[in-house]
Amino acid sequence: MTSIPPSANRPIAGAARRKAIVLSEQNLTEGRLLDSENGLPWAIEPSLAGVDLVQWAAQHRDALEQKLLEHGAILLRGFGIQAVEQFNQVIDALSTGALEYMFRASPRTRVGGNIYTSTDYPADQVIFPHNEHSYSPRFPLRLFFYCHLPSETGGETPIGSVRRIKALIPSEILDTFRRKKILYVRNYGDGFGLPWQSVFQTDDRAEVEAYCASVGIEVEWKAGNRLRTRQVGAALVLHPRTGEEVWFNHGTFFHLSTLPPAIRDSLNADFAAQDLPTNTFYGDGSPIEPDVLDTLRAAYLQSLVKFRWQQGDILFIDNMLAVHGREPYGGPRKIYTGMAEAISSQDVQL
Repeated sequence: MTSIPPSANRPIAGAARRKAIVLSEQNLTEGRLLDSENGLPWAIEPSLAGVDLVQWAAQHRDALEQKLLEHGAILLRGFGIQAVEQFNQVIDALSTGALEYMFRASPRTRVGGNIYTSTDYPADQVIFPHNEHSYSPRFPLRLFFYCHLPSETGGETPIGSVRRIKALIPSEILDTFRRKKILYVRNYGDGFGLPWQSVFQTDDRAEVEAYCASVGIEVEWKAGNRLRTRQVGAALVLHPRTGEEVWFNHGTFFHLSTLPPAIRDSLNADFAAQDLPTNTFYGDGSPIEPDVLDTLRAAYLQSLVKFRWQQGDILFIDNMLAVHGREPYGGPRKIYTGMAEAISSQDVQL
């Protein structure tokens, strides 16, 4: 796979030639790549008025699965989706159903069933691109985003191909992470990040300890009902459907140096490296070199494709083949998310 030039801030070309995708006896939809250089997302729109997305998606689930594995993300646009209930029905049509948000890292609000706000982080903050729950012993293979109300300005959900990201990471860095893996250290109850009660969805220490023991997470209770967890995870794993090796981890996202400078400097002044809300190291506990982290961040950013949300859009993502982030925004914004098809990290080890 060859390297690609930086494209994080390049607007997508809307003039890509459309072509019908033959998914039924009648061509009820049209498909095209929004960004042919980066290979995603594959955008599908109805070619006739009144196409029922839930029914159509259920009928063509296998064909959509193949498109998803090819491109990593599918944008479903113009199908008249207007409510969370419809969004949930689309998830049901394309997966085994939405999952509860467990072992949390991002603040979210439940809006109905297992549908949540995409994030409750402040509107002025950038969210660095990442694979959802790639730090977790169990993670969703599939993600869905629904635009109920696009923001007045900004607010894009940039996505990037994991295949592109891996191609941009030098082989010696990949080899190091294959060998050493990644150590995730999280601290709860110090006034930053989510409290452990929200992360684990319980107030019972024994339940936390039992869950962590079952998935290989080390627990350390600190004074004042505070908690530290440590876990080692793989940096590269095998995709369960394609069998390919993919770069899939939170090593960059959770590292102190990826935070905005003002937040990073404040935390660095108040906490030791092992006491930060989140931080990452090589699996043996040694620090990840700054130049390596710079290289990783550049690979993520160079892979990104942005598009403006439109009301009713649904973005269907293979969580192991595409990363996502968020741009700052102005005005109200309602982007909802659902996660589906839980995968155990042990089942995708190299």
